[in-house]
Amino acid sequence: MLAGFASIFRTPDLRNKVLITLGLLALYRMGCFIPIPGVSYRSVQTCIDVVEGNSLYGLINLFSGGALLQLSVFALGVVPYITASIIIQLLTVVIPRLEALKKEGQSGQAKMTQYTRYLTVGLAVLQCTGIVALARSPGRLFQGCPEQLVPNQSIAVVLSMILTMTAGTVLVMWFGEIITDKGIGNGMSLLIFASILSAFPGQFATIFQTKGAFILGLVLLVALITICAVVYVEQAQRRVPVQYAKRMVGNKLYGGASTYIPLKVNMAGVIPVIFASSLLYIPQLIVTLSGSQSGWAQWIQTNFTTGDKPIYLLTYFLLIVFFAYFYVAITFNPVEVADDMKKYGGFIPGIRAGKPTAEYLNYVLTRLTFPGSLYLGVIAIIPFAGFAMLGVGQNFLFGGTSLLIMVGVGLDPVKQLQSQLQQRNYEGFLR
Repeated sequence: MLAGFASIFRTPDLRNKVLITLGLLALYRMGCFIPIPGVSYRSVQTCIDVVEGNSLYGLINLFSGGALLQLSVFALGVVPYITASIIIQLLTVVIPRLEALKKEGQSGQAKMTQYTRYLTVGLAVLQCTGIVALARSPGRLFQGCPEQLVPNQSIAVVLSMILTMTAGTVLVMWFGEIITDKGIGNGMSLLIFASILSAFPGQFATIFQTKGAFILGLVLLVALITICAVVYVEQAQRRVPVQYAKRMVGNKLYGGASTYIPLKVNMAGVIPVIFASSLLYIPQLIVTLSGSQSGWAQWIQTNFTTGDKPIYLLTYFLLIVFFAYFYVAITFNPVEVADDMKKYGGFIPGIRAGKPTAEYLNYVLTRLTFPGSLYLGVIAIIPFAGFAMLGVGQNFLFGGTSLLIMVGVGLDPVKQLQSQLQQRNYEGFLR
């Protein structure tokens, strides 16, 4: 393995890709701690100490790497871009124009990417305006903290705050695209990876100080078992064989090759877990903003605040299963795959081309999604419940989801480096 890492830095193009990726990740983490103009840094730190341990703010910090609560230049991080990408992807299913662009190949994909950028800027402006509006009123952004976060509330200062945060979001989007084009792995995913990873040392230190070394060891053991399970299942796939018939084009014979369609057990990735987790925080958010003390509010506070409640865990599991089926249904179109195969003379042995092929792919995919959704639910719940039973649920926020994202994202650049090392006749990371 060490020889494989050494080979990376001996190869100029690989070395440049790795250095570009690490450099941009370092710049992103530095920007997460640079406050925007007009914000009282001391007041922000005081309010962060007040809301420390609140699971809702822990979720906010998860994807921003602590930048949002710091009211930094990169406060929104990759959230607007991810949201815009999901919106464009969902609209592709219902808007014929976007569906046609998707089928146009590289040129159509470039236009959709441009639409995603425009939507990202629009979402960033809206979200920045909302955050600044909350920050101007004491106790709104940080519940229970009376500190004045924005001492000077003139129009010029407010506009500069919104402009700075929007520009920071655009810069983060540019970082992600540069990493994707000239670095290693998916840029946006790696930025999320860096944000989540940055929170782990502080969480481990808190667990060690409050619970001791033994509990910390058990937490690390649960995390290690979860990582091993995630790596094992993420590599699992069902290979559907595809045979291409031979055809004459002029005087040349084409086709006759055998290949396969790789259908992963977990086709949805971590998206269902993120969707389910976000929805589960909505009831708590409603209660917090309403300030109600009625029966329904107390019931939500009792059952949907921590992850050790049976109702919370059951709802979490069912939402993950639902979103797994939903996301796979909108991202993988068996009819489109079957039509492309038929167009190029491909067929699945024993299955007629066209509609029977689409029905077969849908049959296989439906049965693959079931164990995949169960796997996501179990992986997300077991660490959650385990950390809660160990008494560290509030210190190790979003454990299962964090590990899923980290392992899923971390495998991609490792695979790319492995394949490129093998192409250059190096042994790679594993013998």
